[in-house]
Amino acid sequence: MDAQPLPDDLLAGYRRFRAGRYPADAERYRRLGAEGQSPRTMVIACSDSRSAPEAVFDAAPGELFVVRNVAALVPEYAPDARHHAASAALEYAVHVLGVTTVMVLGHGRCGGVGAAFGSAPPLTATDFIGAWVSGLRDLEALLGPDDLAGPEARRTRLEHLTVEQSLARLRTFPWVRSREAAGALALRGAWFDIALGELHALGADGWEPVPAGA
Repeated sequence: MDAQPLPDDLLAGYRRFRAGRYPADAERYRRLGAEGQSPRTMVIACSDSRSAPEAVFDAAPGELFVVRNVAALVPEYAPDARHHAASAALEYAVHVLGVTTVMVLGHGRCGGVGAAFGSAPPLTATDFIGAWVSGLRDLEALLGPDDLAGPEARRTRLEHLTVEQSLARLRTFPWVRSREAAGALALRGAWFDIALGELHALGADGWEPVPAGA
């Protein structure tokens, strides 16, 4: 066993946290430890290291309940004896924490989306990832003429459609659907451009950039 239990970069980061962020937020951490968490928003995001929701939304500890997986996918409602990590987290957020918003956050250059559509190394021979993203392939039939103008437009549209599919799958959960119908829960879709640092949101008229100014 290595004498050093953690990688050097993580140790250095932890020491910066203890010297800087923790003292600045010590009272918040103590309150969260004593009272528990009460975030109002759940974010379902991709595991990609470049698109952390806490960074994109400049969130403080305790503000976001975050679930991350490859391509920010939501499975369909399937209450059986198998393990359902994303569904279990969603159930906890809705039933126990009582969140009022569930946001699906996709991002540009998503490796999971790229693998599903052949613009990234194929993952079909792997144990898990190929099967995990296989449900995205039907989205290609939804592409329109403008989406086929070039590889960049095609990739971005597929990333948007992936978010839209996850939102549709959220509505297969009866207790999500009923809360949304009652106005107690809002479902939102967003997409983050990693290179530009820009956020786009899904609205009634489609995808639009989110203004960065006040």
